[in-house]
Amino acid sequence: MSDDSLVDVADAVPFALPDIGEREIAEVVQTLRSNWLTTGPKARLFEERFAQAVNGRHAVAVNSCTAAMHLALEAVGVRAGDLVYLSPYTFAATAEVVRYLGATPVFVDIEPDTLNIDLGLLADRLENDRLRGSGTSRVIMPVHISGVPVDMERVWNLARQYDLAVVEDAAHAFPASRRGQLVGTMPEDVTGAVCYSFYATKTITTAEGGMLVTPDAEVAERARSMSLHGLSRVAWSRYSAGGTWRYDIAAPGYKYNLTDMAAALGLVQLERASEMKEKRELIAARYDKEFAAFQHLETPRVPSDVSSAWHLYVLRVENEQARDSLVSHLQRERIGCSVHFIPLHLHSYYRDTYGYLPEDYPVATREFGRAVSLPIFSAMSEAQVSRVIDAVSSWAGRFDG
Repeated sequence: MSDDSLVDVADAVPFALPDIGEREIAEVVQTLRSNWLTTGPKARLFEERFAQAVNGRHAVAVNSCTAAMHLALEAVGVRAGDLVYLSPYTFAATAEVVRYLGATPVFVDIEPDTLNIDLGLLADRLENDRLRGSGTSRVIMPVHISGVPVDMERVWNLARQYDLAVVEDAAHAFPASRRGQLVGTMPEDVTGAVCYSFYATKTITTAEGGMLVTPDAEVAERARSMSLHGLSRVAWSRYSAGGTWRYDIAAPGYKYNLTDMAAALGLVQLERASEMKEKRELIAARYDKEFAAFQHLETPRVPSDVSSAWHLYVLRVENEQARDSLVSHLQRERIGCSVHFIPLHLHSYYRDTYGYLPEDYPVATREFGRAVSLPIFSAMSEAQVSRVIDAVSSWAGRFDG
């Protein structure tokens, strides 16, 4: 999933900025001086440490979350005509990787509180498709919107019941947990993977990058090979003891590998992940406190058993007219903001291809019309947070005054 600010001027409060310090710069410089810039030992170390951080078994570093999801779907056996179940309330990448493989994205509406996929509706749809013989149901693809994890215990139980794989879009969800269980911890009896984003605006960054984490060695091996042209081995191993120039192409793969330059940045960001999350939590708590005074503002609804990654802070207002008014007001005040997300069924490709109407997914359509994402990034200053609060409060005060 991607995020773009609606304000991008030098004197504005930006919607998002990466939190880069001298340690990151030094690590990247050291990698430059090593003369190994592409996929190599730093990328492998990043994989090992990230897997440890999320209690995962195998990790494959790639150049985007989009790449990770594409590789994961391919590795679990998605083929043309298969059905993949996901929410329309997500960025384009989640569904487009389904289409890359010729499979069909089956949208399921969202729950209004978390904006995540409605698991009750998902269960109903899976059973209806089974009874109708609608096609080969292959994968459940939950998206952890804003950094609030879906109830994965329920998802895994559905996967077991209907013999499905699970590919999680965790682009927003590092580090997040539910009932003390980190996103990335997947049971071994469920086939699948968890896919992360390290885009410039995400909770940790490699500038561009992603990670696939899986308990399944075969899924990891397939994803690793397909991430670099279907090669039978990693390119840098030829320089190790006993290395050889010989290789084999096991399948026509892709060019999805993560460079050591990017991994060097990620290694330091990973060490700082908890520190940066704590800063976002403080910003979210301050927003919650200040905006609670206004009856026309709805702050994010995070379940009590969830520790959100706070990638996004989604404020909701009464309707689309109010949303557009607030966005315009924030633009005038030079406050970066965004809207997450324009639901996929409202985009021309999905509308024209599948005949979707706004009312087909009423909750996603309604909540999109009410949502504004405010700046929440660990490099924000206290003054910037105060500017956001003042700008939103001055707008809301017109209605509550």
